[in-house]
Amino acid sequence: MKENKVVDRAISLARDLKDRAPKLFGIATGVDGLDDLFFTVDIKDGKAIKKALGGYPFRAVINLTGMPDTGKSLMAEQFAIKQASLGYPPCFVTVETPAPFLIQGLKMRANAMGVNWEEIEDRIVLIDAASYEILREDLPSLLNTLERAIEEYEIKSVIIDSITGLYEAKEMMARTIVREVFSFLKSQGQTGLLISQKRSSHEAESAEAAGGYAVSHICDVNMVTAKRIIQTQRDEKIFRKPVGSLVRTFRIDGSRMCGHDTDTHILEITELGLVRIGPKITEVE
Repeated sequence: MKENKVVDRAISLARDLKDRAPKLFGIATGVDGLDDLFFTVDIKDGKAIKKALGGYPFRAVINLTGMPDTGKSLMAEQFAIKQASLGYPPCFVTVETPAPFLIQGLKMRANAMGVNWEEIEDRIVLIDAASYEILREDLPSLLNTLERAIEEYEIKSVIIDSITGLYEAKEMMARTIVREVFSFLKSQGQTGLLISQKRSSHEAESAEAAGGYAVSHICDVNMVTAKRIIQTQRDEKIFRKPVGSLVRTFRIDGSRMCGHDTDTHILEITELGLVRIGPKITEVE
């Protein structure tokens, strides 16, 4: 019979943990309209005052999920470009696209954002899990490789596009894999952005993705992108677009580390190929 144990070191007073808690501040997302959708609360004259955080919560592990063609990878690339432009090296783990091809997208995104690619190309580290099967199929090898990159290049944030690619055809392992990645990023003090893919059977605007609730239940922040074709007069009235038009939306589905906007917003992909978060659906004119 297995012996039950008491883990005394797991018990602590909140006051004893305050020095170990990360500071709460924003990490610029690179996506116009997104930074101010996260907020903190200050106390002033005895009243709670909402204050914009200015980006993703520092050291949060973020799940960005949605159907194909809803801007997820663009948002990942914009985050990498923005952080590199600020002098904070990101590591981009590419699971879907071989690294040399991803570079072309990153260059184009940098140009569209007004960032000189030559000034940041030495600050973006890529791990090519798309080209090396062992990195997709053996999680310890991937995490060891990622740890080496973090130490060697002083990485501050990690992007994985997509986390879903690490448990293809073995979704029973999804929760275990996501938990290990989550715990690793926490232990390394990283801000993490995990892209997860939806199946067509999943509700479009829910945080559920391939692997069920494996990602959304573990991560600190969940963000959902969706798209729909305008098919009814009711949709025409809501979105102010004719039948047949494509509308993309964005919503922060939850954040354990700070406050967040709870409305569904229009998501736009500009003619330059950048994602921007537009007005609330209720404010569409």
